[in-house]
Amino acid sequence: MSKRAAPLSPEDRRASIVAAAVPLLRRYGKDTTTAQIAHAAGVAEGTLFRAFPDKDAIINAALQTAFDPAPTVTAMQAIDRALPLRTKLIEAVEILSQRMSHIWQLMAMLNMQVPVVQRKPPPAGKPGFLDDGIREEMLMLFKGHESELACSPELALRSFRMFSFAATHPRISDGETLTSAEVVSIMLDGLRVRPNDDEEIS
Repeated sequence: MSKRAAPLSPEDRRASIVAAAVPLLRRYGKDTTTAQIAHAAGVAEGTLFRAFPDKDAIINAALQTAFDPAPTVTAMQAIDRALPLRTKLIEAVEILSQRMSHIWQLMAMLNMQVPVVQRKPPPAGKPGFLDDGIREEMLMLFKGHESELACSPELALRSFRMFSFAATHPRISDGETLTSAEVVSIMLDGLRVRPNDDEEIS
């Protein structure tokens, strides 16, 4: 006879419920039912209320998980620092665009207001698109490439962040988002055709 799996700890049970709730909230927003969450988590509906006091508490916990920058920081850290700058930045845009897409989708479904991004951890339940941990990891991608840049790594990071945010957001880009490679190409190479050597540059 096979042994039954050990019951989850309260912390792990809460985490499994939250993991099940996040994609449902992205799809249904506050119309998500506790029955749906319980089904996705593979538990009885009553189990939800032994782990959380009410549905709002589940939503708040799901928001904190969705906005947690730690997975993005870990993904940024995994980028090979020995790669060329262009390749590193393309990987970084892929990571950032996924994070921003998930956050925007969740905010839209929950009718949340867009906050001003601050250089400090956001309050619980509030999105932080680029907290200091993510910012620091992105800045490290530019370090060592100063000779390739026409500005400081800090300015390169700020410009890169603003453009990649706008270029990969469906509403800001009128639904015609740029690929990660296109974002990096425009940032590094610009929009103008390079002039001939004998052409006067104004």
